[in-house]
Amino acid sequence: MTHRLAVLISGSGTNLQAIMAAIDSGRLNAEIAVVLSNRADAGGLSRARHAGIATEVLDHRQYDSREAFDQAMITALDHYQPGTVVLAGFMRILSPLFVRHYAGQLINIHPSLLPKYRGLHTHARALEAGDSQHGCSIHFVTEELDGGPLIAQAPLDVLANDTVDSLSKRVQQREHLLYPLVLQWRAEQRLELDHDGVKLDGKPLPEQGYQLV
Repeated sequence: MTHRLAVLISGSGTNLQAIMAAIDSGRLNAEIAVVLSNRADAGGLSRARHAGIATEVLDHRQYDSREAFDQAMITALDHYQPGTVVLAGFMRILSPLFVRHYAGQLINIHPSLLPKYRGLHTHARALEAGDSQHGCSIHFVTEELDGGPLIAQAPLDVLANDTVDSLSKRVQQREHLLYPLVLQWRAEQRLELDHDGVKLDGKPLPEQGYQLV
């Protein structure tokens, strides 16, 4: 049975496009069952609809609490029976209710080498700190913001002439390689989270996760 993905977005959906391209090229043996956004104007919705993928829009402003919105998302997503819920630029902090419901199935990509630079403005913070390396991380989502167990990272060297824009674009290129790879591990049932941590092929991954060269 093909592994089913639910992809959550708030913006243009560049990682969604990379996942779609990986599926089309045969590098990712999965199907995107649904793309959900909290913004009706998210560009990624157009990408999904153009590809014939089901979409759901839930405006978080229409709900009186974070939990009420998250419960509505659960109701919508469970209809599609996803094996993995993929956060791809979804700009909402998720409640414990949502995180627990999809424990071990919920994956996020973050534009820094975690645990460095949780939260926003990661590229500017890396440049301000004078870091020699930057990159992106994929992790299982827990109730701690950007603090779940690491699955994989894609480091890159910070160049002397890098700006926030140039660094952002180069990190994004790494994201587009790393996310399909990790999702293929999920599709092949090689990647799991249990009480002992993240395991690939039944063996614990190192604390910083798999490192993409």
